[in-house]
Amino acid sequence: MTGLTVIALAVIGFFAFQASAAQDRAEKHTPSAPESSPSSKDSSSGKAEDSKALPADSGRGTRVVYALGRERVWLVGKGNKVQRTYRVVPSTVSPSPGTYKVTSRSSQITGSDGVPIENVVRFADVDGVTIGFSAAVDGSMPNQDPGRKTGGIREKRADGEAMWVFATIGRPVVVVR
Repeated sequence: MTGLTVIALAVIGFFAFQASAAQDRAEKHTPSAPESSPSSKDSSSGKAEDSKALPADSGRGTRVVYALGRERVWLVGKGNKVQRTYRVVPSTVSPSPGTYKVTSRSSQITGSDGVPIENVVRFADVDGVTIGFSAAVDGSMPNQDPGRKTGGIREKRADGEAMWVFATIGRPVVVVR
């Protein structure tokens, strides 16, 4: 075989492995119920608001919703039904509010902060910084250095697993304030 053929077969094998692993995880995954919803004070409007309620301005259809100010994600399925919601640790670089799509995914890599991460779901690029959701393999959450540009929105491992199963390539990601 030529060198290019060997490389092509290796790449195909790698993608087949990733697809197989994602399918195995999808078959084993049962979405957990949305978190309970105690009320809290919304600092931007000064009125009481359910901090876990899906933002009104977050679109329609099956999508991921990321609220910058609330540091929260919603996985929204058919019928505008929230399948899961959870808190995240934001990156130091944030996307502008708007609608994006999942552009790429990686099952395991090393994050820009040097920490091994898994279930990476990328959806935006801001000033050369790639923005996406991920979970640290060791379960740690970052202590953000505001002087360092990072795009990883960190999740707990179980939340990262749910995101991985839900947010396939092309899935809309709606970012709201």
